[in-house]
Parts: sequence; structure tokens; C-alpha cells
Amino acid sequence: MRLLAAACVAALLAGCQHVAPALPGVADLKPEPLLPDPFRFADSQPVRSQADWQRRRTELAAQVQHYELGTKPGSAPVQARMDGANLVVTVPHEGRTFTFPAKIQLPEGGKAPYPAIIGMGAVSLNNDELRRMGVALITFPNNLVAEQKNGGSRGKGGFYDLYGSDHTAGAMAAWSWGVSRLIDALAQTPDARIDADRLGITGCSRNGKGAIVAGAFDDRIKLTLAQESGSGGAAGWRISDSQRAAGQNVQTLRQIVTENVWFTDSFKQFGEAAARLPFDQHEVMGLIAPRALLVVENTSMEWLGNESAWRTALAAREIWTALGHADAMGIAQVGGHPHCQLPVSQYGEVIAYARRFLLGEPNVDTRVLTTDGTFERGLKPWIKWDTPRLH
Repeated sequence: MRLLAAACVAALLAGCQHVAPALPGVADLKPEPLLPDPFRFADSQPVRSQADWQRRRTELAAQVQHYELGTKPGSAPVQARMDGANLVVTVPHEGRTFTFPAKIQLPEGGKAPYPAIIGMGAVSLNNDELRRMGVALITFPNNLVAEQKNGGSRGKGGFYDLYGSDHTAGAMAAWSWGVSRLIDALAQTPDARIDADRLGITGCSRNGKGAIVAGAFDDRIKLTLAQESGSGGAAGWRISDSQRAAGQNVQTLRQIVTENVWFTDSFKQFGEAAARLPFDQHEVMGLIAPRALLVVENTSMEWLGNESAWRTALAAREIWTALGHADAMGIAQVGGHPHCQLPVSQYGEVIAYARRFLLGEPNVDTRVLTTDGTFERGLKPWIKWDTPRLH
């Protein structure tokens, strides 16, 4: 299996033969105030093996698309050509076409074909250092694929020109589809000088949420670097609600569904019922496992759910631990710097993950679990489940 796409919400996931779960209405979902157990199937049976986890992952992918994101369409043929530094990607669908450019910045070091990090809108990491070590940077124009100006942006952008303005996909599912088409184009365009088997994805803030979704729903992405992604990204809905209830100025599900169109339109049903979601963001991040994920957070950004991001990411990391790949999921949280401006103190973690998971250096230490906040290191009282060892 290489992609988690629209088939997840059908009876079977393409290539997996795993039956998708029942998807009841909101009123029929049982409230769960704590972080749901990622190691229980929808029918409450335990996940006991890595094969079980693949089935569970299928369930989660179906639930996440149905309730939160909308459906990501399956693969589509693409046409691609180089125009200067831009890879121009054209996607046809039922007599219509959508074309977008992706700017490629080749590295100063290394050897072609190069590994690359795709930036959702932009790459706002230690870009010069990444290019010196041999990593290309690619700008994915997500706003052309699906607009995100405000609540009036729903159904606008090239994705909806192809699939209709009433498609269930929110902007992030549409972006994920576009990233997959970009990867298709890279794979068939040698002149791009990019190794499509060594790709990362990144984004910051709203685009950091989108990076997590892209990484979760395309197995060809080897490394996801989620930067200050906030609630609906690394920060979970339940813990963000708790921060808000404690008087902190934190974005919640109730607010976010009124602000923009990142999620499917029906997600607003959970505005007053986040506890009824059968999953939370630790499980959305867990769809990436066992591929690599580095969560880069800013302790000073209370609005982004600083404590929620820390605790939810800790819970997500238990999925990597269960699969025997705890060193492929890291959390680096440092405050005292502007939003989306990576501080020098976090350069090392980003470089380590790029060296190991894009450049293929197996002995690089990627054990990262740091915060300069005063948040507890444990997961209690937010979980009542144990982490199995899956074989």
C-alpha cells in the first residue's frame, strides 16, 4: 500500500483488503472526554500486532476523512514539464484540467537526483543549511489548489474546478491531493533532478496542519516536519478545550470551524461536541507512523495550544513506540521567538531528521523530546490506555 486516499471511506482500502468501520452520526457517537485509545478497533477489539495496526490505520483514515477532513480523491494521471525552476503540473479530470507550478530550489551540495522537502506554501526552516547539505526545497502553491482566505473560501481553487465546489474535501484534504499529484509529477520528470523516493513535507501554522495531513495520507512522504501547527494540527481538540476552560486564549474546535475552510463543512457539527469525535489529533499524526515525524512547536504561542501540542504529540509518540520506531518521532518545543521563525536552538533537530530520513544516514541520533514549558512530561490524566508492543 502506498496511498491512503478516497478508498478509505469505501468498503475496502485499495490494496489492503481491510474493511472500513461503521461511521455513525454525531448523536450516535459516545462522548469520550480523554484521548481515545489508538490501540482499539472501532468495535473495541484490541490491536495486538503490526498487521492489526495497518487495519486500525485504515479505520482511522476512514474516520478522519469522514468526520474531519472530507474525502481525498484517489490517484489521477498527471502531465509535467520543467519551465525554468518551476515544475509545471497539469491534472486532467473529466474533460477539465488544473495546472499549477511548483518552484524547485536545487541544493548547493550533494548529488542529483536530490532529496527534497516540499513546503506547504513555503519552507520556513533553516533553509540555507538544508540546501548546503544537499536537500532541495520545493514550494507547493497550496492556495491555488484550495483557497483559505476566510470562511467564504469554501469550494474555491483549482481542486474544486476539477471536482466541484460542493466536494466534501476541506482545504487540507484538497492540498493533500495536490501534494500527491506533485509527487506523481516528480516521479515522472527526470529533468526535475529530484529523487521522488526521498521526500519530506513541511509547513507552518495553518500550513503546518496541512503538512500533517499530507504526510498522513501519502506513504511516499518519508519525513513530515510540522511547524507550530496549532489546534487541528499537533494540538488536540480535547486538551485545547481544557486549556480554554482554564481561562487561556487557545483556539478550539468551536472557533476554528467558523474561521476558515480547512476542514470539511460538516465538521462544524462537532463545534459543541469535540468529545464525541471517535479520534483526536494524536491519532491523525499516528497515521504517519512508522514514517518519520518531527513536531516543532513554540511554547510562547498560547493561541496554538502550547500545552495541548506537547501532550497530544506525546500521546501520538506512543504509536511509534508500539511499532518499535520511537526514534522516528520527535517533539521540540521552544518559546521566545516570532511565529514561524525557526530559532537557532531548533536547527539541530531539523538537520538530524533530514540527515537520517532524507539523506539516509542511519546512525544519526533522532531522539528528540524537549520543551522549555512547565508542562508535565507524563500523559496522565489524559489517557486511560496502555501502549502495547506490536510485533
